[in-house]
Amino acid sequence: MKLLALILPLAAALAQPPAQHQVELLWTAGAPGALGTDDADKPSLTLYPASAPAASKTAVVVCPGGGYGFLAKDHEGDQIARWLNSLGVSAFVLQYRIAPRYHYPAPVLDAQRAIRFVRAHAAEYHILPDHIGIWGFSAGGHLASTTGTHFDAGDPQAADPIDRASCRPDFMILAYPVISFTTPYTHRGSLRNLLGDNPDPKLVASLSNETQVTAQTPPTFLFSTNEDSGVPAENSVLFYLALRKAGVPAEIHVYERGPHGVGLASTDAVLVTWTQRVKDWLDLRGLLK
Repeated sequence: MKLLALILPLAAALAQPPAQHQVELLWTAGAPGALGTDDADKPSLTLYPASAPAASKTAVVVCPGGGYGFLAKDHEGDQIARWLNSLGVSAFVLQYRIAPRYHYPAPVLDAQRAIRFVRAHAAEYHILPDHIGIWGFSAGGHLASTTGTHFDAGDPQAADPIDRASCRPDFMILAYPVISFTTPYTHRGSLRNLLGDNPDPKLVASLSNETQVTAQTPPTFLFSTNEDSGVPAENSVLFYLALRKAGVPAEIHVYERGPHGVGLASTDAVLVTWTQRVKDWLDLRGLLK
């Protein structure tokens, strides 16, 4: 009965017919470093506002995975956004720039801008400016953890009002994330796509995010599986240990079985329970009220 109580709402959320969602460009006059004017050159957010009666005033920027070489927009984007909506949480699915056309810093600039954008429009979207999180999968988890460890308070003198907002997320959800670039657990494809074939070792070290955690890093939820050979669970464990050392609230779940890239795992009776853990964690932090 407990499993049915978990699966049925998830299935109901995913069974809704596809809807047309508003898309907002992060830079209307062109992204910094843009190499053209095609869709791939225009980072954007697809908006999934929560229904007013159930709205929690919490928002999440969702970063699909794909090794910084493609974007898994369905099971790590659209499905995630619709599930968040079922909790009363507004979602914003990020289309960020990827290889081979783009490398660092483009994806990071896009994710930072996404947080600023949502925060600057908080009143319009009926959310609280201090209830804005980021959720990343795989390489999108690296992007999300980079946003949570490399941030600023905004530029109060900026001509663009969006640039006046902080790009620090208020919380992070990291699902089977790429974290480390300097250990045997590195996902080499993500590293190569983000930084190229011969990156500066100092840049590699600075983007090995388990080494960048401070007391200001946002509270974090982490999920991985022991069987994941693509992005080993040590990535999550290393980040969790760094959070713990810094005194940052954190929760980690490593399931014994399950491949890489499971998304919500809606067809796996065991792995699907991780979504309930996320919900409980959000509730514990007062983000679903």
